Amino acid sequence: MRFVQSFFPSNPNHEDGKTHSQEPEPGESKMKSTESIQENDRKTLTEGPESGERKRKIDESFQDNDRGTHAEGPEPGERKRKSDKSIQDTNFKKQRKESLALGQASNQSEDNAKITEENIKQLFSRLNLKCKLQSQDFLQVTSLVLQRHEPCEERNLVQTFIQQLLMMDYRARYIQIKERKNELNNHRKSALDKRESDSFEDIFGSKMHPLHPMDIQMAVFLHADHFFRQLIVTKLSQCQYAVPLLVTYTFNQKTEFTLCTFRQIMMIWKLYEKNESKIQPIYQAETHMIAFFRLSAVSTSKSQIMNNMINERHETFFHRHCRGSSKSRLLMDGVVEIAWYCPSGEKTDKFTDCVAFCNLHGDAQAHEKQLKFLTAESSINVVILPHLDRSHRSMTIVEELYKNSKPLICLLTEDESVLTEMRGGKYKIGLKDRNKFEVSEELRRTINECLSKTMSKFKLSDMVKHSEVKVDENDEDCKRAHELAKQMTTLLENNELSKMKETFLPCQGKLWHDWCQKNKELHQPQRNNIEIHNSQKQMEMFKIREKQKESGVTTFMKMFIEKLDSSNYNEKMFFIRWLGFLLDEYTSEDLTALHHKYDQKWSKVLDLKKNHDKSEQSEQIQLEKMSEKLNEATFGLEHLLREIGQIYESHESVKKNNVTGYQFNVSSFPQVAAELMVFGYPMELMDGDAAHVPLIWVKAVLDELIKILGEQRVFVLSVLGIQSTGKSTLLNAMFGLQFAVSADRCTRGAFMQLVKVSEELKEDLNFEYLLIVDTEGLRALELAGRSTRHHDNEVATFVVGLGNMTLISMFGENQDILQIVVQAFLRMKKVRLTPSCMFVHQNVGDVTADENNIKRRLQEKLDEMTQLTAEGEGCDVECFSDVIQFDIKSDVRHLDQLWEGSPPMAPPNPCYSENVQELKNAILSHASESNGVTLAQFRDRIGDLWNALLNENFIFSFKNTLDIAVYRALEEKCAKWTWSLRSAMLEIEDKLHNRINNRQLDKVESIDLENKIANTTKKVNNCVKYYFEEHKEKDILTQWRLQFHEKIKHLQGELVRDAKQRLDNIIYQRDALEKLVDKKTLHERKLLEKSKELAFSLKLKHLDENELKTEFDEVWEKWVSELAGSVRPFEDINIENAVLTFLHEIYGEALVRERFPEFFNINEIHDFTTYVNCIKNSNGSKELTPYEHASIEQLVHNIIHQTEKHVWSKSVAKMGYKTSYIQEIEQLVKKTIKGHLCNCINYEFKKEFTVDLMLFMCRKAGMMFKELHHLYMEANDPLIYLEKKKPEYYSVFQGFCRGATSAAIFGSLICNELKEPILQSVYNKTAYDLAGEMRMNIPAFKGNRSNLEKHILKTLAEKEDFYKFIEYIHYPRDHLEDFIKTQVEAYIKGEKSSALAILKANIRHKEHCVNNAAGTATDEVLSKRGDANMWLNVFSSCLKDELEFNKDHLTVDSFQIITDFELLEEVVKKELCHITEDLNGHLKNASDINMTMFRKQPDEILIEHFCKCCWVECPFCGVVCVNTIEGHPGDHTAPFHRNCGMTGMIYKKTDHLSWSVCTSAVASNRFFFKSDDSDDKILWRKYRTAGSEFASWCITPDLSELPYWKWFVCRFQGDLEYYYEKTFKGQIPDNWRSFTKKEALESLDKYICNDKLV
Repeated sequence: MRFVQSFFPSNPNHEDGKTHSQEPEPGESKMKSTESIQENDRKTLTEGPESGERKRKIDESFQDNDRGTHAEGPEPGERKRKSDKSIQDTNFKKQRKESLALGQASNQSEDNAKITEENIKQLFSRLNLKCKLQSQDFLQVTSLVLQRHEPCEERNLVQTFIQQLLMMDYRARYIQIKERKNELNNHRKSALDKRESDSFEDIFGSKMHPLHPMDIQMAVFLHADHFFRQLIVTKLSQCQYAVPLLVTYTFNQKTEFTLCTFRQIMMIWKLYEKNESKIQPIYQAETHMIAFFRLSAVSTSKSQIMNNMINERHETFFHRHCRGSSKSRLLMDGVVEIAWYCPSGEKTDKFTDCVAFCNLHGDAQAHEKQLKFLTAESSINVVILPHLDRSHRSMTIVEELYKNSKPLICLLTEDESVLTEMRGGKYKIGLKDRNKFEVSEELRRTINECLSKTMSKFKLSDMVKHSEVKVDENDEDCKRAHELAKQMTTLLENNELSKMKETFLPCQGKLWHDWCQKNKELHQPQRNNIEIHNSQKQMEMFKIREKQKESGVTTFMKMFIEKLDSSNYNEKMFFIRWLGFLLDEYTSEDLTALHHKYDQKWSKVLDLKKNHDKSEQSEQIQLEKMSEKLNEATFGLEHLLREIGQIYESHESVKKNNVTGYQFNVSSFPQVAAELMVFGYPMELMDGDAAHVPLIWVKAVLDELIKILGEQRVFVLSVLGIQSTGKSTLLNAMFGLQFAVSADRCTRGAFMQLVKVSEELKEDLNFEYLLIVDTEGLRALELAGRSTRHHDNEVATFVVGLGNMTLISMFGENQDILQIVVQAFLRMKKVRLTPSCMFVHQNVGDVTADENNIKRRLQEKLDEMTQLTAEGEGCDVECFSDVIQFDIKSDVRHLDQLWEGSPPMAPPNPCYSENVQELKNAILSHASESNGVTLAQFRDRIGDLWNALLNENFIFSFKNTLDIAVYRALEEKCAKWTWSLRSAMLEIEDKLHNRINNRQLDKVESIDLENKIANTTKKVNNCVKYYFEEHKEKDILTQWRLQFHEKIKHLQGELVRDAKQRLDNIIYQRDALEKLVDKKTLHERKLLEKSKELAFSLKLKHLDENELKTEFDEVWEKWVSELAGSVRPFEDINIENAVLTFLHEIYGEALVRERFPEFFNINEIHDFTTYVNCIKNSNGSKELTPYEHASIEQLVHNIIHQTEKHVWSKSVAKMGYKTSYIQEIEQLVKKTIKGHLCNCINYEFKKEFTVDLMLFMCRKAGMMFKELHHLYMEANDPLIYLEKKKPEYYSVFQGFCRGATSAAIFGSLICNELKEPILQSVYNKTAYDLAGEMRMNIPAFKGNRSNLEKHILKTLAEKEDFYKFIEYIHYPRDHLEDFIKTQVEAYIKGEKSSALAILKANIRHKEHCVNNAAGTATDEVLSKRGDANMWLNVFSSCLKDELEFNKDHLTVDSFQIITDFELLEEVVKKELCHITEDLNGHLKNASDINMTMFRKQPDEILIEHFCKCCWVECPFCGVVCVNTIEGHPGDHTAPFHRNCGMTGMIYKKTDHLSWSVCTSAVASNRFFFKSDDSDDKILWRKYRTAGSEFASWCITPDLSELPYWKWFVCRFQGDLEYYYEKTFKGQIPDNWRSFTKKEALESLDKYICNDKLV
């Protein structure tokens, strides 16, 4: 307990909450006998310190002995005249008894110290004070804050006291303490159990002493660190309470002067005679000091007398008659408190000038150091005295004061006399039985009389000269910080205040303001060539940044930066405080004078306006100049931090071209600022001087804050209001904050500050911090003469958009800001932000009776303003509640007047504090229903709002980064959900496909498919539900919930429909071939029987292998001839003749024959001049442009691609070729050509083109059809089919000849039939396994469509193939499909491909399935005593879902004799092993994979997944909408657009390609034409009015650099100009050429799929 002991007071006695000996009740003797002293001592030693009564008696006896009194001594005033002898006798006896008493007192003082120590320990324990108290422990939202603890438990007293003090509630001293009944009863009960009954102890003994309010205050003060002490003293001062000046630490007898705690307090007073106001830091104020103290014990309260002098309505000094006072005070003796009287400039002022009153607690003779300190500094000494003997040792002090030249006023507690002047400057006033108001008036009059003469004054900062008193500012960290701060401010000396920013903070002056202006011009382009304009502005801004950097870092700022980078937390915090104090001290006097002049000029301008005086304009100009001078003269900590921000921004803006040039790490600046935020320091969000948000700096700081705290959630509370309506005061009272403002200034711009939420409340509130945004007052006085309306709208929109809730502060019933507020919320509604608000009426007074009327009037005014504003914003709303969720009953609060009386001496109004507490509870109640935002989301919201505000049309320009990020994350999640459904349906379809071909399924119903996919659908729906309901951004996600539910539902329906259609087609094909299959089965059965018969007939001849082969070959031809003799063989088809015949009928035989030799290479032609008839184009030329040649070439490629897809869609290999297929190809070609011509106005195709293209397509399709038809013939022509089966039946023949069992031959035959189905089934399953794996492993396939687009663009840039770019620009879907195919093929055929592993794993799986089927069949046949057919049926049934296995031809009588089914199973497994080994042997390399074996190609699966989306192109630049829902509701969007000239867009009636980028063009006032032949001019800003294709696109103004496409235009400028046969007008903007390919590639990660927010 060394820490605690250092705070022990020297004496438990005190002056106001007196012990019994010091303040006897009337009639009680003040003296105790020696016997009673001894008795008390005995009891203390035997019974312990817990008895408060015994302690009191010890204290009393100790004091009596200190005063040199004795037991037999007469009462004061009863002494009689004695002879010399009797005097000597008496003196002898007195000395003898005093020596005895002093000996006893020596022992008693040791006991007394121990008792005191135990009592203080007990006090600290009861208050739960165990360690240093710091500001951050209390500047947070806790459960205690949410409740008013009256009465309060002892363990919560400190927290409650501090919280009420922070809210400026002076009733913090008067907290009612909850009785500890249970604890006391338990204590007494346990004591009774341990001892025998004691009537005295039961009645009078052991009771817990009440806690004295001042002990609580002092305990908190003593445990507080330096910074928290400052806050406590500041708040005590605001409550008009006296504050500690000298504090005594008990056992080391050290007295500390707490100068540091006064540094933050500002004092304001007004002199009546001079009509002059003064504002000064309290430590600098030079005032008179009246010192009050007492000598010996007195019956009158000194503190009460002082209160009557200062403010009789407020207990500035706590005294014995205050509520909660007790006799058990421990910590106040020796403490000197100080309070100031500040006149208000009225005649009724009690004192004409500022006067300090000091109060020494306890008996002054026991505190010599404090007394000496006070009397040395005081102007007047006031001492309270009882009636003293001449020999009383207190008389020595009185004599010294009496002889001193300073005025002395003696207040005599036992004298009834009125004011008497004993000699010059020496007065006495009797107090006994006198009216306290009369006494106060006499005392006040006397003091004023003394002060009217020339008197010495004191200043707190000068009191450090007293060497015997320790000064808190002598702490080593504090001293070092002070020295450095002084060194910095020394640099400012001899500099004109208005020039200091320019000299010492060069980065934030004209350069920064010029940059801000250029940035606004950049966002509001006026010139025709926007990109050139933007490039010029960006270059100008870059040059300004270079100048900022060249201006370097001044010595002043170097010192500041170096100290901020210190690792010593205390020293850094001291330094910041010191620098703030010294800067305010340096500037306050000049600023006060400037403000005074400004106010005078402002009043004059107002008067001139009222009188319509013409000179008002010239005065207004002067006022504006004064306003500028005022801004220039302000120089505070916020400006230094702003300079750091500008140094950082300039460094970041030019670092890619230059080395840093600094001696320190500029990149660490944001971390330093973020640490300050964590420590509770407010950070500037909007520069109030430049009216600009330094986005680079703010985002960097918030990024560092995220690194320090983690991705915490915050509830953002913004505040708006008219200037000087107490916004900052309200926040400071509500959360104990100290928003940083310069001396004598209101908040300018916007500041943000963190308030931590305590651990126990985090779950209830769903966020970790409150983030408070305080703003400058709307219609601020300093902004007079500027476009205040626009500025106010800007600030309001910004902070309303940032806040989860906005407090609107209104003074009384002033409603001037309502329209601004309504407009801000209306804008939020239109950009789909949903903040809430609360109106706070300040200074309303007693509104109980008229509250409903005030609310009704506010509601009417809000609705009126809503309707008025809605007209201007083009929004259809009727009332304010249509704009946001607003309840007039709960969302309007009234605050009483801040002051209880008239300042400057009025304390804060307790009703105001109560109102603030209620408001705080209401805010937190609202906040508990919100999830707030993450710090990253808040960071991006700042950028979104500010970038939109820079443009003229906020709503049109706003881009919600958070919504975009949340939506992208949702799309990525949705891609996983849809893939789950798609892959599940692929698996289901594969199994049903096998069943159908195994003749195990004859009909597929949609309901069956829905049931089979139901489990997956349920899981997906649960995932969707959980995502939308439990996601941290569920409030944002709500807007898309229905849309994505519908998407999942639609996809499921689509998958079911498509699968059913395909399966129905398979059933149709199977049934259509049923006769052929039945014939094949019959033939195979016969061949099997014949093979067996032949074998048995030759078995006994013992022929060798060649002879057997010869015999088999002879009969085979005969068998086949007999079996197929009745079947007509399939004829080959002549598709070429059919095509020519068909085309002859359409185009004429002569033309077709003429073109027949010419069409073969149409797919390789690049010049199509001979195929078209040209029409004059815009250049007057009749020749095709390279662009037009390329578009025709692409048309040919598209038709080829579509034809191939059409051919593969026909089941020719299954069903054979039909002549109608060629007609379908012809229709496809004609339709595609027609669609192409619809978009062409400069040429038309000749017939030769159509005929050549038709011949080429039909020939290509014919070749494909012929190849597929051959497959059909091989599978179904009896002669061909049976010939293929010859080896299989020869094998059966061999087996029977060699005497193999039927079971062995049957097993071998079964396995021969399984080989091809196993391989096909393996490939089928591998297809969707591979597709799923590629979705996980190939980066391009991992996310959503936007991610795929990003990788396509990266691939294009890396290869730098111009024509691939052109293909992507004009035919994005085809390019995407080709990209997927390329990626899939590379993955499958790659060296590290896992395709082989998947294939082999699936082979093992199929082997396992067959082995299990064989085992199951054997078990069932043996158990049921079945035959071979039964075994075969069970075996095939087990495999019905796994592979296609036709068993019908195996069900012959030849194998019915099989009885050894275990052997059959063994043969199947053995033969199967050979088959799988053979299959694996053919799969050694990735190149061995036969891509044609996949029933459905992996790339097709992925193309279906990615291409079932929106493919609408931007009507300007051709970029594709990235929405993943085809035909989606709402606007089309793209992450970023591109240069319009890339698609061939030109300036009207020129051959100049456009430089414009959609996203910058739509911010301008320029025009565009829908087409080259249209004369309708349409404003880019109103592009949606150009028609439906334009109206469906959301193109948000964006002046981001977009390096990718700018790099592309510069890299391929010549190619583009050649391709389109046009040129780019003028030069390419300079900054476009600065982008490298590396930067272009990096920009893709920045602008696409940047979902780190979510």
